[in-house]
Amino acid sequence: MTSSLRRATGRSTPLSLADRLFSTGEDRRTARLIEEGIETLEARLGSETHFSGGLVDVVARYLLEAGGKRVRPILAFLTAQLGDGITDEVITAAASIELTHLASLYHDDVMDDADQRRGVPSAQYVWGNSIAILTGDLLFARASALLALLGERAIRLQADTFERLCLGQLKETLGPAEGENQVDHYIAVLADKTGSLIAASAQLGIIFSNAPAAFEEPVRVFGEKVGIAFQLVDDVLDIAPSADDTGKTPGTDIRAGVATLPVLYLRQLAATDPAAAALLARIQPDELASAAPDDSDEAIRLLREHPVTRRTVEEAHRYAREAIAALDPLPSGTVKKTLVRFAETVVERTS
Repeated sequence: MTSSLRRATGRSTPLSLADRLFSTGEDRRTARLIEEGIETLEARLGSETHFSGGLVDVVARYLLEAGGKRVRPILAFLTAQLGDGITDEVITAAASIELTHLASLYHDDVMDDADQRRGVPSAQYVWGNSIAILTGDLLFARASALLALLGERAIRLQADTFERLCLGQLKETLGPAEGENQVDHYIAVLADKTGSLIAASAQLGIIFSNAPAAFEEPVRVFGEKVGIAFQLVDDVLDIAPSADDTGKTPGTDIRAGVATLPVLYLRQLAATDPAAAALLARIQPDELASAAPDDSDEAIRLLREHPVTRRTVEEAHRYAREAIAALDPLPSGTVKKTLVRFAETVVERTS
């Protein structure tokens, strides 16, 4: 099976993307085209992360060489099948969007003070905040230079997407305004930080394969809603028990003070439900840090088994259904079927 397509579904998926999404002869032909596109993309990413040599290139390629699912380029290559296929312009657009994603990871790890990314120590942990931030800036600049080759339409889309990425991070950092619904604020952050870039990837595949313009808005909506669903599933997986071979500590985000959707739902209940208020107090980062390991693990287990977690799963499924519904204007065939299956696979990670 193809390695790039296997990576794209993420963890907790026993079959590869090729196994699960491409079953007919036409499907497998599309899978081969996308795999060839990914191979070309990897070479392009390698050349586009060459700058002045030395440590600059080492840091710029650090997270690229650490792996990644390449979900965004795969979506661009898939939607391109609605037009002329994976043209040189689509490859350039996909390289730019992946570099933008990589750049955002360098910055996110500084913002979150993360010590790991993609199974390796984060760049800011290895080289410090300044080098990580500047490397992210460098990759953003290269991504912009690539899209400049494609003209004003591409530049505008990239600028709008970058603006949303920054706004999403600002919203997350500042928190909801007084009187603003915390859950609505959180979903808006996910739409900006994750959904916007996935949506742009799908749009670029349409635009630069010369596919019908009427398909651009459906895949944009699909990408944004799938991005939200993906992050909500991650909220649930964060508190899932770890497999013996992963070493993952359940509740990593919550221990770091991240208010995921189960926590936000619990906050809403705590105003009128003493049991919810008691659990909310137990899962505060300071309480988890000071508690004995068995006690902190027990608090995370109680959250995992609380109805707020099931409610989060249901919300993820709702966004996946809305993503699929957005595809109605697309013609029947491999592309539409595969996008539908992709959305289903995202939320199957919770089953």
